[in-house]
Amino acid sequence: MIGHNLSPDLSSSSTDTLPTSNENNIALAFAWQDSTSGQGQILVNYISRDFTDNTTQSTHSFDTLYAHFSGVGYFKERNYITTVSLGIGATYFSSDFDDVISPSITAAIGTRYTLSDSLTLITEVRGYATLTDDDDTLFCEGDNCLAHFDDAVWFDTQISIGIAYSF
Repeated sequence: MIGHNLSPDLSSSSTDTLPTSNENNIALAFAWQDSTSGQGQILVNYISRDFTDNTTQSTHSFDTLYAHFSGVGYFKERNYITTVSLGIGATYFSSDFDDVISPSITAAIGTRYTLSDSLTLITEVRGYATLTDDDDTLFCEGDNCLAHFDDAVWFDTQISIGIAYSF
């Protein structure tokens, strides 16, 4: 799947907000049919984004990799299937300065349109909630911290489209 990511802002030590760039994401899922009304899924999702330091106006990398185990429920409609997904996993944050792994959950609602016996078009709106710690050094160089997470939970939202191939 490919899509577009909408991210919250970071905060700086001077209480300014540091906007993160809203970038495209790419995801790969491995799924297995659990029953006629759902499937299990392992989802890996990657976003490469940036934030700009207000003091020096320099741009810094802020990449995110989500890895989640999810259950996906199917709700059959006339010409398509509505899907609802819930999952648990981890988020890997990486910046120019440090990296950290944090626990996270995900939820999504989407649709599946059957194109052939083995091809399906997927659309999806997905949210991630990651536990964060404002004491981590993800955005720090020595004792100088350019940014930090504003809250204890980082919320990311995505709109995606993709193709599923079944065999």
